[in-house]
Amino acid sequence: GIKMRLLNKVVIITGGAGGIGAGMGIAMAKEGAIVVAVDLNAEAGEKHALELQKFSPKSSFIQFDLTKHTELKGLVEQVVEKYGKLDVLVNNAHVSRQVPFLETTPELVDLSFNTGFYPTFFLMQAAIPYLKETKGNIINFASAAGMKGHKTQASYAAAKEAIRGLTRVVANEFGADGITANLIAPIANSPGVQAWAKAQPEYYNSVLQGIPMGRFGDPEQDIGRVAVFLASEDSKYITGQTINVDGGSLMN
Repeated sequence: GIKMRLLNKVVIITGGAGGIGAGMGIAMAKEGAIVVAVDLNAEAGEKHALELQKFSPKSSFIQFDLTKHTELKGLVEQVVEKYGKLDVLVNNAHVSRQVPFLETTPELVDLSFNTGFYPTFFLMQAAIPYLKETKGNIINFASAAGMKGHKTQASYAAAKEAIRGLTRVVANEFGADGITANLIAPIANSPGVQAWAKAQPEYYNSVLQGIPMGRFGDPEQDIGRVAVFLASEDSKYITGQTINVDGGSLMN
């Protein structure tokens, strides 16, 4: 039969109920992973869990507010208690508002850091002792918004670049334990991008023009397949890297 690359690997995906998070979950479940989708949206989460279970019956959904930072350790422990281990942590969730820099308030910066940076920080701290046991993987999310400095994205760009720095530190500190920590910087046709297309059609079109492959990525087929690779034994010697999964829009 087909070799399943992630057979019985236990994976946590934050922001897992929709968009890129859901696409990655399906891609991983199809490779045999037990996917735990974590999201605030219970309705979307329950629905997504049923999709995951078609491919991976033990997969599940946990409703959780990631801004409850003191409870994040408990979230990881809950998953390990249920499944006996943790192989992969995917920090995908992030909420931010787009406003010009001079209108960016400390509250907007806090929103971005409290939903994106701090959950990534605390979940990694909680997960690493378990990932040491499995020689597991961390997949975090970067953005061209940070690397290129997209207009109106100050709070988001700042948190994304903070996540990049943090991920490299973790890659350095835990490489000897066999843990890899990498970043995906995606361009995908997610609900967020669709909303952005409506709000700023000119900017959206200029980004589309800048993609050599001429299209936005598919959350499952394009982003999800790279996440599968980073969660698998095939990427064991890759760590601390930002992988631009963006149809060539940002070339290193």
